Parts: sequence; C-alpha cells; structure tokens
Amino acid sequence: MFKSFTISLFFLFNVAISFGQYQIGHTTITFNDPSRTGGFGSGGGSGRQIQTEIYYPATVAGDNVSSASGTFPVIVFGHGFAMAWDAYQNIWEHYVSLGYILAFPRTEGSLIPSPSHSDFGLDLALVGQRMQAENSLSASVLFQHVAPNTAIMGHSMGGGATVLAAQNNSNIKTIVGLAPAETNPSAIAAASSVSVPAVIYSGTSDGVTPPADHHIPIYNGLNSSCKTLVNIIGGAHCYFANTNFNCDFGEATSSTGISISREQQQATTFASLDFWLEYKLKGNPSSLESFLNILESAPSTELSYESTCQGFLNFQESNELMFNPYPNPVEDLLHLPNGMLGEVELMDAQGRVLLKVKNVTSIDVSSLENGMYYLRTSHSSTVFLKR
Repeated sequence: MFKSFTISLFFLFNVAISFGQYQIGHTTITFNDPSRTGGFGSGGGSGRQIQTEIYYPATVAGDNVSSASGTFPVIVFGHGFAMAWDAYQNIWEHYVSLGYILAFPRTEGSLIPSPSHSDFGLDLALVGQRMQAENSLSASVLFQHVAPNTAIMGHSMGGGATVLAAQNNSNIKTIVGLAPAETNPSAIAAASSVSVPAVIYSGTSDGVTPPADHHIPIYNGLNSSCKTLVNIIGGAHCYFANTNFNCDFGEATSSTGISISREQQQATTFASLDFWLEYKLKGNPSSLESFLNILESAPSTELSYESTCQGFLNFQESNELMFNPYPNPVEDLLHLPNGMLGEVELMDAQGRVLLKVKNVTSIDVSSLENGMYYLRTSHSSTVFLKR
C-alpha cells in the first residue's frame, strides 16, 4: 500500500512540476512600518525594517528580471524558529513555477535575542498588504503583475505567526500552517479570531511541536467555516522544509517514529496543497473537489484528515445551473442567467481580465478572436469559473 501511494503522489508531484511554465525571478524589497521599530534590513525608511526576499514568475531566471506576462497571486511565507528563508527553496521553486509570487520576510530570525512572535505576525500581515500595493508602483518589477488574492503560509513558528497575522484580517483568502507552533501571544487563542479558510498540515511523528499540543489545538480553535487538518502518518516537523541544521538538530533530539523521507513528505503536501491554492487564489472551483478527493483517496496508513469544507463543495454543485451562460460555444452574444447578476469578469486562457461587467444579462463577444475564454463570478463568497 505504501509503495503504490508513494508512486501516485510522486506522479502527481511530477505532473505539477512538468506543467510549471515559469522561470524564477528574484528581487529584494525592504518594507517599512512607521508605527514600530526594529526588524531586519535597511533602505525601507524610518520605523521597522522588514526586508523581504521575493520570488516571482519570470521569462528568464535571475535577479530583478522582468516579470512574466500575466498577474499572479501572492503567498507570504513565515519561516520557522532560528531558520532562514532559504530553507524553503523547495516551496518557492515549486509554487513560482506554477504561477505564484512568494514573499519571505526575514525578520525575527535570530536565536538570541529570542524572536517576537507578535511582531512577526504583524510583519506577515503588513507584507501581504504591501505586496498588493506593488501592483500599482510603476518602478516595481511587479508593476501590473500582482493578482488581488493573497495567502499567508508559514512553518513552525511562522505557522503560529500566520494565525496571528490572520486575526480579523479579511484582506487574505486563506492561511496554511505547516506544523504550526504555539506562540506568545497564543496562536491557539488567536485562532478564534480567524475566519478565513484554512489548512493545517501535521506530521504525526513531530516531536518538536507535538500535534496534540500545537497543530490540533490551533486547528480546533479556528473560527473558519471551511478548514482542513491533514495528518501525514510518520511525518516529521522539519521535512516541510529543506535540510536545515538548527531545525534538524532539534528534531534529532525530540522526534521518534519518522517513517517517510523528506522528499515523500513534501510530495504528499504538494499533492493536495496545489489544488487548495488553485481553488482559493486562482478561483478554480473544481479544485476544491480535487483537493478533497486527494485526501479521501489516500490510504489511512499514510494520511488521515478532517475537513469542514464538504459543505462548500455541495454548495458549488447545487449552484452550477445558475452559472451556465449560453450558448457555449458562442459567436456573438453570450447570455448570462439571472444567478450570475453581479460582477462578471471575462478572461483569456492566460488568466488576463479582458472585460468586467456588472448586472448585465448578456455580453457581446463578437470582436474576440476564436479561442478559449473564461467567465468568473462569485456568489456568497464562493468563486465560480466557467470555460
């Protein structure tokens, strides 16, 4: 059973990699919070310095190269305790190639003095806001390339800080915690103020942040109407990242029973997380079903999960009829059913928005070239995409 599941996960992982179409560009931006002091970096102005390493889709790899054509959602990532951003090269290489912008704040990375979890949470939230602002800055390499959807993700301490960043924060679409750690102030207590959809990944053999004391209480405390806990059987704490001395040393002294490799744990995570991010950040409703199917089909000896998101899937399926423009294919006038009244976006196959309309019953598409296009709309906070 283990072998067959591992093969299927690596197949999914490799398919995702093979379809990644973008090279990786890199730039460094120091954001500034004038209301606080400290931080890391320089050049951002007076106040708290938040140096951020940013990796983005590009046509050629390199520093400060031109962005690839299109707009891309943002993932702000929080590092673990005494870990640097470069321990997560596996994360940015995977997701930039799939069309996401990854931002890694470098604050609160020291061992001594101990990091401020509160400041780190505020940093993650601020970077999410400032990354959106880059879309309007003509001097930025990201000018007109930032899509209006942001996630905050983090590992260990960064996972706990992700919960702190998401408190009463409606500017983000989702949070993802990779072995999230309890923090000071408490991420477990803060979870009750988090209402955005959330996914928590947990390695069952994690002795650094034991699931019963960290991941599970955080998950249980979340006020999200759509939340999922994924338990990777035999998974470790540090395996969500690349090899890192500080993390691996702590794991060697605390974790027992690890039964999978680092590569297998990362592949297992990406196999489902890819679909979740595609659903929440790229507005593909069918990806929610794929996300849940991946988890449901996994052998219980290798993965278990619990989720409250099935209701969202049922809602989507019951409302498909109202999201059924006609005729399809169309030559001139595309009619919109009443259920689509509200804002509707017409996009090309690359995801570029060509037209936005609101409260209309038809769209004239006669001037468009023959090809594949998409309509996107939303209802009760659920996004629908129609080809």
